[in-house]
Amino acid sequence: MKAIHFGAGNIGRGFVGLLLHDAGYEVVFADVNVSLIDALQAAGSYAVHEAGEVSTTRVVDTFRAINSATDEAVLIDEIATADIVTTAVGPTVLRFVAPVIAAGLGRRSAELPPLAVMACENAINATDVLAEQLWANVPEPERAAVAERVVFANTAVDRIVPGQAESDGIDVTVEAFYEWVIEQGAFNGAVPVIPGATFVDNLAPYIERKLFTVNTGHATVAYLGGVAGASKISDALLVPAVLDGVRAVLEETSALLVAKHGLDVDAQRAYREKILVRFANPSLPDTVERVGRQPLRKLSRHERFIGPAAEIAEHGTRPVALLAAVEAALRFDVADDEQSALLQRMLRAETAESFTASVCGLDAAHPLFADVVLVVAAVQKAL
Repeated sequence: MKAIHFGAGNIGRGFVGLLLHDAGYEVVFADVNVSLIDALQAAGSYAVHEAGEVSTTRVVDTFRAINSATDEAVLIDEIATADIVTTAVGPTVLRFVAPVIAAGLGRRSAELPPLAVMACENAINATDVLAEQLWANVPEPERAAVAERVVFANTAVDRIVPGQAESDGIDVTVEAFYEWVIEQGAFNGAVPVIPGATFVDNLAPYIERKLFTVNTGHATVAYLGGVAGASKISDALLVPAVLDGVRAVLEETSALLVAKHGLDVDAQRAYREKILVRFANPSLPDTVERVGRQPLRKLSRHERFIGPAAEIAEHGTRPVALLAAVEAALRFDVADDEQSALLQRMLRAETAESFTASVCGLDAAHPLFADVVLVVAAVQKAL
């Protein structure tokens, strides 16, 4: 069995690649990072250190690595004979990997089982986005034939992988907890063999539970922690105002998730409390700057703040804690983060109304619009 994984970074090596390796797949990492690919090609194995109450080390030793920029033809041939293709490249990069996957499918024999394509990104229905980009690269006359060679399955992924020290090389430190949930209906009964994954009929509750609890909570700690002057995520949670703020945010999102998906109230409470313990793990030296990066994406319409806040507002309730988190996100000012720098320029150049529409994707008639405008205006006034 062979799996192609786009994105040989920390998440690729320490989460998706690890689980595919443990499931018995030969993992072929594809990335444009020359030094990383060179290091992987020169190594016979790498270690994944799982930090938790009981720390363990697991070894990945059946893999190859391809530079997808310089060896695209080789990568296309690998895709043509693979069983699985996964990604962990970031939602905005999916459009760049789609043409290569499309080319691999074009060369795939009709005698092989359909290729399972799964985007493992922090976004809702990222595989659907990848599929849309892929079909744009398949000529219309060939689409029917290609459609017989592929299945697309959305996923929800959850594992904290902090920034790594350069001295670690290709070894990775991750938290012990993980969750990889995959919709099984797409496979028509031929579900891939991945013992570390959970296959479900309805993925929507898992995607939103993860995005609006883990991702919303993590980013809230980062932004509130940044305002409080904290550097590490675990240290930020030692600040009472930060802990209270993230608890309030997760109470708001939990109430939405319970009402929308019928989740058990006590189970969701336990889930968010466990997440706070995960964030506070001192063995994961993550920083508020790393977790808070790309604030414009995180403030967009269907992401971790505006997404749940908009739904709460649509049901007639003002999302007070989420609005406070949005305010903290607007204050995220890190010079070497491109989106942070652009965010600060936009705040200085646009009206609050224009910013709310362009960045947060809200129109003036939406019940959340006026509240976000007030928050943006308050931040602008303080600049």
